[in-house]
Amino acid sequence: MTPLPTLAASHAPTLVAASGERAAYRFLEFFTANIRNQNTRRAYARAAHEFFDWLAAKGVTRIAAIESVHVAAYVEELQKARSAPTAKLRLAALRHLFDWMVIGQIMPVNPAAAVRGPRHIVRRGKTPVLDPQEARQLIDAINVATVIGLRDRALIGLMVYSFARIGAAIAMRVEDAYPQNRRLWVRLHEKGGKEHAMPCHHNLEAYLHAYIEGAGLAADLKALLFQTYNRASRQLSGAPLPQANAYAMIQRRAKAAGITTHVGNHTLRATGVSAYLKNGGTLERAALMANHASTRTTQLYDRRAEEVTLDEVERILV
Repeated sequence: MTPLPTLAASHAPTLVAASGERAAYRFLEFFTANIRNQNTRRAYARAAHEFFDWLAAKGVTRIAAIESVHVAAYVEELQKARSAPTAKLRLAALRHLFDWMVIGQIMPVNPAAAVRGPRHIVRRGKTPVLDPQEARQLIDAINVATVIGLRDRALIGLMVYSFARIGAAIAMRVEDAYPQNRRLWVRLHEKGGKEHAMPCHHNLEAYLHAYIEGAGLAADLKALLFQTYNRASRQLSGAPLPQANAYAMIQRRAKAAGITTHVGNHTLRATGVSAYLKNGGTLERAALMANHASTRTTQLYDRRAEEVTLDEVERILV
């Protein structure tokens, strides 16, 4: 069995490993013990490794030699090549990492603490949103004569009608779709260990019932609700559906439905929120249904102003 310090050193950047086994172990511990969300862990690890590679190219050889001017110069270069949100995310990752190293007495001070990130004010999200008619076109175009068709319609419907994040959707088990008050409900396991439940729209209820019955999932409540598909046996495999596979499926279904808007996993959630607001729903209720901590996040999905803009553009006569 490989000793843990040696294992830590093999996974740490060269610059960190060169500072000793304690530094390498503390670095590994930051990602394994301190960060629970896999997406955050992956993003922070990428940020850390890219920064340490940048430092190595600049001739910095010890982690204790990193200064605020290094971090500031890195962020300055990053802004020229990447977007402001990316630069802010990378800086946040470095701040948290170096705080962890300071607490572990690996570094004397946090060199990222005094560095200011780029200003970035967002009032409207960039996530592509489908028109309600396009969303209906996407769902209706799916051939539900097969198990995979039933699965795909249920997954797309879940994200549209319950505003579910893709991570929460593919983590569901059969028991997370349950009857209550004469209506089917869904239980979503959201980010940060939060559990969020809401009743199903009547269309989503029909999609989920058809899928669970058609796939023969009702007998195993602990089984994953959305599974990969075995084309040889034409049955579900029992393995979890990866997020990347869900993305590819949505791209494929959108193309087959003749939708030209570039769609992704988050598009369906945004489409549901936007349609709800267009139909007279309130921002506060939308935030509650989407499990947003603040209505400011929900406002990013509010595309009602875009319709006004299109109406005004059509007034232009040439």
